[in-house]
This record gives sequence, structure tokens and C-alpha cells, in this order.
Amino acid sequence: MAGMTRVKDKHYVEQTIKELIEEHPYTSDFFSSMALPLKNLSLTMEEYFRSLDSIFLESMGIDRDEICERFALFMQHMEQIQKGSDFQVKSVTILGGHDKEGQTELIEITMKAGDIVCVVGPTGSGKSRLLADIEWLAQRDTPTGRQILVNGEIPPEEWRFSTEHKMVAQLSQNMNFIMDISVYEFVRMHAESRMVKSIDEKVAHIIHQANMLTGERFLPETPVTALSGGQSRALMIADTAFLSTSPIVLIDEIENAGIDRKLALDLLVSKEKIVLMATHDPILALMGDKRLIIKNGAIHKLLETTNEEKEKLKELQELDYLLMSYRNRLRRGERI
Repeated sequence: MAGMTRVKDKHYVEQTIKELIEEHPYTSDFFSSMALPLKNLSLTMEEYFRSLDSIFLESMGIDRDEICERFALFMQHMEQIQKGSDFQVKSVTILGGHDKEGQTELIEITMKAGDIVCVVGPTGSGKSRLLADIEWLAQRDTPTGRQILVNGEIPPEEWRFSTEHKMVAQLSQNMNFIMDISVYEFVRMHAESRMVKSIDEKVAHIIHQANMLTGERFLPETPVTALSGGQSRALMIADTAFLSTSPIVLIDEIENAGIDRKLALDLLVSKEKIVLMATHDPILALMGDKRLIIKNGAIHKLLETTNEEKEKLKELQELDYLLMSYRNRLRRGERI
């Protein structure tokens, strides 16, 4: 069988299930995720796959070759995570395509780790399409005709379809949790999937960082479903900064999140993320190193933040801090 051959290449089928679980504890996750019965641990994986009932496999909509192939890919992926990925993005370059009318997009933009780039444009201008091109590493094969380079080169074809090389981590405007678990359990689950060391210490640090971003602190045992919008956004920003492998973070409308915007950006930048931020807030727009102006499906203009604008930013931040202090005093029931 083709799938069985693929697994044999990794020598997994020659070991018993018990040996695999002892050597690679994440093996048991494969069984649980596939809802596979786990009874006789003394069987080798080859014996186990051959013992699976045909009717059972048919009810799952999978055959033996496919399940063997999935097992091989699962083990290879988990090994890659455990050893640490060599996937390091130092820069992402956008080579222009064309606008909605076919006019050439005469632009070449290189974003480096630690950059904050604001994306500005009216609804329907093409902001989402730009991010989709980056996320899917477009190679002149999307509606815009753009090409994306990674570290100045055309990325390997397999990166386009690899979950390990996912380019963009997106933090949407509305963060709604549906799992009935605590904040601690949620973060720990993600940390375990990334196979990080000192999990409890890492989880505690992420929760602490999240509480630094939000106006109202929450506890590790707080249910994620009980978090406010601002608290949810703060948790996901901290989680993304410390656990996500995606080199690019897209933040949509952070100005309405009820969190410390500057601290949030500083945290992401300190982790060498490229931050792309869709915003209408002049303070956030001026915090960016660059502003991409999107118009008619194309990048109309690239503006770098000037020293004069940075001086204006200081004035705007002073006004913003004043408004924030009044807002917090009113929330505490004080008079102003």
C-alpha cells in the first residue's frame, strides 16, 4: 500500500503503539483526533492499521492507505515542531500587479521583521485581497496579478499549502470564544500543541502580558466565554506574540478593542513580527513605519511616516491619554 510504504519510511510501523506513545507522547493525539479505538498497545502500527475493520473505515469515509498517509504526515509535522522549524521570515516583498481595471500597479514594497505597516482605504478598495495575496504567497496567479517574495526569493511551492508555514495570524475585530474552558486551559492547550518547554511558566507569562494590555484584569481560572471584548483581544494578542509561528500579524480595528494600543504593538514588534494594521485611527496610523493607501484594488501610494508626523503623534497621544484618564475616572464613578 502506498500509504503504508510512506509510514515505513519513518519506521513508525515497526514500533508498537506503547513504544510510540512512550517515545512520542503526542502519538495518542492522533488516535483521539481521528476517533480511533485504542485497545491493544502491544500491536505495531502496521498490525494496528491492518486490524481496522473495513466497515469502520468506510463509516469514517477513509481507507487504509489514507489513514496511513495521515499518520505519517502527523508524525512528521509533530517532529518538525518538536525540533524547531528552520522557517524564519526576515522580509516579505510585494511586487505589484494591477488594479480592478487592469492598470499596472507600479510598486515594490519590502516589509521586514519588526515593521509596523498600516493599511488604509475605503470599504471594497482591496485591503482584504492584499492580505490574501500575502497569506497565500501569490505568484502572479491571483486576481491582482501580484507576486510575493520571502526573504527576497520565490518561496518553495509547498509553503503555500503548509499549516506550519502559515504566513498571517489574523486578529479580527470581534473575538468570540465558544469553548467552555478557562483562560489557563485555553492558553495551555495552544502551548502544548506548540510543544514549548516550561509550559506552566509560559502560560503564566502570556496571561500576565494580556493583563498588562487590558484595563480590567482577569484571572487564569476566568472562563474564556466570560471575557469582555477588550480582554479577549488582549489575550489573543499576547498568545499570538508568544506562541504563533506566523511572521505576519493582521490587526483589524484595534482602536475599538479597549486595550493599550501602544503596548500591544510594542509587544508584537519585540517578537519580530511584521504587523499589518487596518485602521482609521490617526494615532495608530502614525505609529506605523509605513502607510499603504489602497484604492481601486491596488496599492495607490506608499507613505513613510515623517519626523514631522511623529511630532504630531506626540500631541495626539497626549490628548488620547487625557481622554483615557477621564474615561477611566468616569468608569470608577468619579467626577471630573
